Amino acid sequence: MTTIRIKYLTMLLMMIMATGAVSAQTADSLSHYLKIAASNNPGVKADFMVYKASLQKIPQAGAYQDPELEMGFFLEPMDIIGGKQVAEFKLMQMFPWFGTKKAAQTEATHMAKMSFEKFRETRDNLYLEIYTQWFILCSLQQKLMNNRDNKALLTQLEQLALRKFSSPSAGSGAGYSISAPTQPTSTPPVGSGGSMSSMGSGMSSAGSQATTQSTSMSSMGSSGSSMSSGMSNSASGGMSDVLRIQLEIAELDNNIESILSEIKAEKAKFNALLNRSALSEIQIPETFEQLPFLFDPETAMTKINDQNPMLNMITEEGLAYKAKAEMDKKMSYPMFGIGVQYMLNKKTSDPMFGMGDMNGKDMIMPMVSVSIPLYRNKYKAQQRESKFWWQASKEKYTNTYNVLESELYKTKHLLDDASRKISLYKKQSDLAETTYNLVVQEFVVGKSDLTNVIQVQRQLLDYQLKKAEAVASYNTMVASIQKLISFKDTEQNVNSIYYGNE
Repeated sequence: MTTIRIKYLTMLLMMIMATGAVSAQTADSLSHYLKIAASNNPGVKADFMVYKASLQKIPQAGAYQDPELEMGFFLEPMDIIGGKQVAEFKLMQMFPWFGTKKAAQTEATHMAKMSFEKFRETRDNLYLEIYTQWFILCSLQQKLMNNRDNKALLTQLEQLALRKFSSPSAGSGAGYSISAPTQPTSTPPVGSGGSMSSMGSGMSSAGSQATTQSTSMSSMGSSGSSMSSGMSNSASGGMSDVLRIQLEIAELDNNIESILSEIKAEKAKFNALLNRSALSEIQIPETFEQLPFLFDPETAMTKINDQNPMLNMITEEGLAYKAKAEMDKKMSYPMFGIGVQYMLNKKTSDPMFGMGDMNGKDMIMPMVSVSIPLYRNKYKAQQRESKFWWQASKEKYTNTYNVLESELYKTKHLLDDASRKISLYKKQSDLAETTYNLVVQEFVVGKSDLTNVIQVQRQLLDYQLKKAEAVASYNTMVASIQKLISFKDTEQNVNSIYYGNE
């Protein structure tokens, strides 16, 4: 019996689930999906195309105005000094005030940089969604494995309960004691005295033995009746244990199917972020761990100030308005034009206009043009408008910085809360596992009932799942802080994707 108990106890203990001490996730798996998302997501691709389009504004802003060509033809040649004028050509090129072209290029450059920061913000938002969805899938995968392990454990308990039901003495035989009949061990000696005395003594002894045997048989009958009652109660209890275990297994089967359906839905959402088919396979690690992360508020805010796309976008917007204000100022100054006039002539027979050798020769005349901006109100209004936009961008920067700072500390609070929960649930899982081992051992030897086993088993499962959820929440908060700073660690991969073919 002892051998059977040890065998089943060993099998049960080997089926106990792990409590969270898991190996690290495959680093390349998540980075692989991030790279796919960066190259496939239509929202990110659209913003990158907008950025590339804005780059084409720079050479446009730096270009001169198209030269103006005027051509005039006379239906009848007009007599002029030196011949008859047949046609006239004028070519004029206007030039803006010094520095106007550079200011326009500067504005276009900052606008292009602003578009790039918008692209980075869209990309970082996508990365955060992928991180969040990834850890949701990891948490669900852990939940699925825990439920499957618990089902296997309950199956082992069911087998043990069935064995106790079919052979009650196997599970609780130590509680029963069956008394065997007492047998004489030797014959009394025959004395050297009268035989009658000896015979009387023998008969007296035999009567005593008969009385003892009768009493023993009566006691045996009573004990047999008690054993029969105990066996009946044990059989009833064993059957109820089997049924209760089967109910728990049925509930776990339902949970497993529900989790599988939820995983399928979350995978479809994950694939949508990657712009792939909803049925595309996703390799989810069976285990995942808490990401190592050190938080320094001052350093984090410094990095946010330097790297955050939203702040950089507002900065570039302000610089663009500043350059536009400078350009508007330059535009209020005169413009200069340089040109040439060409007159096509033919000879005349009129001696008054012939002028000897000049008769019929074409004429070329250089020209200079100046535009005078007399209506100053328009230009002054343009300058004031650009300055107001510049000042608005400064205020927008301050407001965005304050919002990001508050979001950082809120995320840090959630990060600390998740860290505390991880420590708490790990401690509770360890205690629940120790308690569970003891309760299972007591159940095997008949010192505890199934209610305690199931109760502690549910607590162990609950703590393990809560710990997995806390780890997923912690890792998501780490990704949120990285998003505030910007995912600079993936910048090189993105650049290789988008700039590799240029």
